Amino acid sequence: MRALLRWCLCALLLASGPLHAAPDYVTQELGNPRLSGQGTFTWFGLTIYSAELWVGPQGYSATAPLVLDLRYARSLSGRKIAEASVDQMEKTGAGSEAQRAAWLQKMKAIFPDVQEGSRLSGVFLPGQGMRFYRDGKELAMVADPAFAQAFVGIWLDPATSAPKLRAALLRDAAPRP
Repeated sequence: MRALLRWCLCALLLASGPLHAAPDYVTQELGNPRLSGQGTFTWFGLTIYSAELWVGPQGYSATAPLVLDLRYARSLSGRKIAEASVDQMEKTGAGSEAQRAAWLQKMKAIFPDVQEGSRLSGVFLPGQGMRFYRDGKELAMVADPAFAQAFVGIWLDPATSAPKLRAALLRDAAPRP
């Protein structure tokens, strides 16, 4: 009986395909993506979102594109997401006060309200900026390399306020031969 159960479980796993297949827009942006890492962001014990970091064959570096994918565990206003993002940019030391004020206005215009299960994704395009998606549909492109660095720095800068999440996201970020 135990062998039959094990065989059924293996067959089910094989039939379901890869456990971490990249969404179509991630493959479109990165070509041959792989999941670098994933983790959960909590605030005072409440899960806010789960995060995945997708990288290409060159892995994580300042000159390589990446996709940061957030799946929200609760409803939040786009305005609150933008304000929290600019607060985190300030904490990492990114940008001047004037830059952060301009970035806040851009994010308020871009970020929609989210509900449980909503997915917001940012594509870091080195030297170009950030492209944003909601549930796999393109929202906007921000053609500002300094903004792009500051935005991904919220999660990936060594000065992030979520070092455990950063470590989880960068778990398998090294380049592959």
